[in-house]
Amino acid sequence: MTTESKPGKPTILIVEDDENIQQLVGYNLVKAGFQVIYADNGEQALALVQREAPDLVVLDVMLPGMDGYQICKTLRRDPRHRWLPIIMLTARSDDDDVTAGLDQGADDYITKPFSPKILVSRVKSALRRSRELDQDEDGGVLRLTEAGIVIDPRRHQVLVQDKPVSLTISEFSILELLARRPGWVFSRQQIIDTVRGYDYAITPRAVDVQVFGLRKKLGQAGACIETVRGVGYRLKA
Repeated sequence: MTTESKPGKPTILIVEDDENIQQLVGYNLVKAGFQVIYADNGEQALALVQREAPDLVVLDVMLPGMDGYQICKTLRRDPRHRWLPIIMLTARSDDDDVTAGLDQGADDYITKPFSPKILVSRVKSALRRSRELDQDEDGGVLRLTEAGIVIDPRRHQVLVQDKPVSLTISEFSILELLARRPGWVFSRQQIIDTVRGYDYAITPRAVDVQVFGLRKKLGQAGACIETVRGVGYRLKA
């Protein structure tokens, strides 16, 4: 478990047990101007997240002991790390593996072997999106300027072009979830887990019905909610 720091730079936690890949990822991120900290396994990773509060995690799936899916799920269940950007590294590229990562709360994935330039680009993009959230420290108003949508979680109020829109609790929760990470894909299962809790009995088909109703109520602004075929939904960045 090591650290390479440059004060004032975003901190990236790399969780990877293969030393060669760990150093390859770290070298390119440091070269791009980031601080880098390393963990070889899940226990180290969780401890570093608590102690160092990184700005983003690059997380390998296949790790000794606790795997990447378990680490991601553990972080997402902690309210303090609910919105921590997580990019998964996986040696598999089929839909089931990609969906499995998204279901546990990953924001993006990169398949091995990967281009260091693509990795750096994805990291920068994820950090940029995390900063685009127009939200105060108390979880206040979210403004989606291009769509003309204003969301006030504390008042449970949504305005579209300055006109109030009446949403159900589920519709409001889904819109708020998507709005907190514009451009990021949320799987149907991830939406279920986040909106209703891990033990709530609701089907992926029910999520589709909720999104259909939400789009209809938002009118033309509903077009900002995009369907990602085979995975789930995202809000246009």
